Amino acid sequence: MQSAQNKIALVTGANTGIGFQLAKALVENNYTVYVGARNPKKGNDAVRELGEHALAIELDVTKSSSIESAAAQIGKAHGYLDLLVNNAGISNAGTREGTMEEVLAAQMPSVASISEMKKVWDTNVFGALEVTQAFLPLLRKASAPRIVNVSSALGSLTMNQSPSNPYRKSFDVVYGASKAAMNAITVSLANELEGTNIKVNAVSPGFTATALNNFQGTDSVEEGSKEPIRVVLDENGASGQFTGPNQEVLPW
Repeated sequence: MQSAQNKIALVTGANTGIGFQLAKALVENNYTVYVGARNPKKGNDAVRELGEHALAIELDVTKSSSIESAAAQIGKAHGYLDLLVNNAGISNAGTREGTMEEVLAAQMPSVASISEMKKVWDTNVFGALEVTQAFLPLLRKASAPRIVNVSSALGSLTMNQSPSNPYRKSFDVVYGASKAAMNAITVSLANELEGTNIKVNAVSPGFTATALNNFQGTDSVEEGSKEPIRVVLDENGASGQFTGPNQEVLPW
């Protein structure tokens, strides 16, 4: 049986923002945490701040070789994985300067760059799924395995169809639709794994000030991390849920 001292977690994109806060909370709750980072230096910098129970691992979710290498490294060291947090995400291709509103305007379906859309989806959708596929064998060997996808309420199709939602006009085909696709993957995976001991959930941090929105979010990263932290630490909750701030159950 695994003890409280040898629970293993991997958080992608954990060197900053919500991912860093999740890694910090997991370390504080007796996990050994692999800090997935595309840039090794940034990963090592984060680990120095997080302490001895955090380990940097180079992981670019858009590169199959990087994903396979990370899975092999964790598999060799431990043979299992208790928790996978698909947190790595981008909101744009990083080629355009401007405010969040200006970037969103350029991502509306009538004008969106297909190449930018592909780049964002490569990280937020295909990357998250490929990481999940690579680590499923290790998750199957844990006693209470979980997969948590860090999503966004902006990806809720139900909410985006409601005229009462003040943010529905911000539903774009680059970032917003990528989170809708991530939600769809979450549902599909939860359905496939129903009956196993692997739980799969999605969580929205809310409108948090991070690099994703040019730090224009209304909530601090500490506030936005509260519900994601609750979800990643919950070993006994339900599977197939999508929640947001204050434990609100969000519609898919």
